Amino acid sequence: MPESAARLQDYLRQRIALVEAALDTFLPQATTLPRKLHDAMRYSVFAGGKRIRPVLMAAACEAVGGKTQEVMPAAAALEMIHGYSLIHDDLPAMDDDDLRRGRPTNHKVYGEALAILAGDGLLTEAFILLSSPLVFIDLPVAARLEVIHLLARAAGSLGMVGGQVVDMESEGQVVDLPTLEYIHTHKTGALILAAIESGAIIGQATPEQRHALRRYGEAAGLAFQVADDILDIVADQALLGKDVGSDQARGKATYPALLGLDGARDRARELRDMALAALDSFGDEAQPLRDIARYIVDRSF
Repeated sequence: MPESAARLQDYLRQRIALVEAALDTFLPQATTLPRKLHDAMRYSVFAGGKRIRPVLMAAACEAVGGKTQEVMPAAAALEMIHGYSLIHDDLPAMDDDDLRRGRPTNHKVYGEALAILAGDGLLTEAFILLSSPLVFIDLPVAARLEVIHLLARAAGSLGMVGGQVVDMESEGQVVDLPTLEYIHTHKTGALILAAIESGAIIGQATPEQRHALRRYGEAAGLAFQVADDILDIVADQALLGKDVGSDQARGKATYPALLGLDGARDRARELRDMALAALDSFGDEAQPLRDIARYIVDRSF
């Protein structure tokens, strides 16, 4: 295994363990009434996954001199928001998927009604946590409010939800590149960018650092979705953790559909290089961000 890959694997293992511990602490336990609702919420949150968003938040915080543990409440809240979006995305009214991360989707286990409520519960719990007086004690109030605002905006109609709507409206349609990039930068990229910006805020970054990390986040967030589009075609089900070729089957707008597989890979490489260039002013403290940018793209080759 190359040194960079081993370094990233070790970093991911350590940060994911911290995120998992934070989620277990901050989410209601499955024994808390109503038990079935909380069991459903935890089922999806603890179904595995790469935890890329909270790890990126931690890496951004560390890159500007912040402490890893300081970011964990926001990292857990971010993963709750992401978990809610996956539960709803899998519903029959939307993508109608049977598998998520190699396991039956939430509505397949708990039924549609409880799955909807589990998603609602996760989204709400995220903002209960972000606004709790028991966390971010040393963070200035204005910074805490900015983090809450960033994550809420990224999750809403001007971010992830808006991207999902345009994605659904575009199924079976021939879309142009600006429309495709709108879908991806909003449906996927918005939450990744908010993760990186929030980490920078919690780490009390300078304006120059924030600007550089924003450029990194914009490129890395789009690269992540381009790579996912490619993986939907080339990965096997064990690697992808969901039904392979589902995007093609539904006629979804994707980079391979618009640019071809080789063109999509070229775009992914271009975005990776843009993300790396944005970090030129940082030293070794930003190495995890560089490694993650490479990993995001290289996993699709």
